[in-house]
Amino acid sequence: MTPLLQVRGLVKEFPTRGGFFRKTAGVRAVDDVTFEVQPGETFGLVGESGSGKTTTGRCILRLIEPTAGEVMFKDLNVRALSASELRRARRHFQIVFQDPYSSLNPRMRVGAIVREPLIIHKIGTRDTQQARVRELFELVGLDPAATTKYPHEFSGGQRQRIGMARALALEPSLIVCDEPVSALDVSVQAQVVNLLLDLQKRLGLTYLFIAHDLRLVRQICDRVAVMYRGRIVEIAPAERLFTEPAHEYTRALLSAIPRLEPGQKLERIPFDPAGFHSLPLREVGPLHLAAV
Repeated sequence: MTPLLQVRGLVKEFPTRGGFFRKTAGVRAVDDVTFEVQPGETFGLVGESGSGKTTTGRCILRLIEPTAGEVMFKDLNVRALSASELRRARRHFQIVFQDPYSSLNPRMRVGAIVREPLIIHKIGTRDTQQARVRELFELVGLDPAATTKYPHEFSGGQRQRIGMARALALEPSLIVCDEPVSALDVSVQAQVVNLLLDLQKRLGLTYLFIAHDLRLVRQICDRVAVMYRGRIVEIAPAERLFTEPAHEYTRALLSAIPRLEPGQKLERIPFDPAGFHSLPLREVGPLHLAAV
């Protein structure tokens, strides 16, 4: 099967300055990241805060310009696209942001927010656009009559549904979910996750799912990549990763998952960052790669 998304040698370096008499240095937030995502797959990208997960997702969509590397979406070289070509291509890949409170314009009615991509891409007439907005609200479980309200009139979970409706407006095949439930109450998280899974089945979506909630990742992802210091240290089918982790950082990360059983002791596996060495990924099992 031809991958829907191929990322090869992706690098993002942010310049830093040490002072008037020091040379400009660079911090590599993403360092030689390579992976593929198959059509219809949910591919998880996990790691602690600052590991480069979100930067990787935004570089793929060119919301942040990569420093080096290649991003192929179907037969499109995303990094080679001009500004106008990239705008047209964005019909096919969208993002759901982490924070539903800051990702929606507070001065716009929510119907206008969801309709905006249709206007930008000149899809349909005013009447067909408004009909599409009502259809999208129903699709994500919201009342179409609420399109005239403003974002502050909705709860966090409802705002995230509005963000999902906006992402779906152009009928994309790939959606980058950047920690889409981490800012929501625990009681609402399951509802949003179930909606994501339902939409995937109904619309044939492919997800790049960025998260730090490892239990959630195990539940919904087909394959998972673990990032540390901007590099991928392990890629494996989700269940295999959780039962047979090969990299010492992965084992340490998984040992930090809280136990649900009362009285069960949490046995943390220590990881010494000073002993981390950047190694190439190699095959350690079926569809299982690790930097060991």
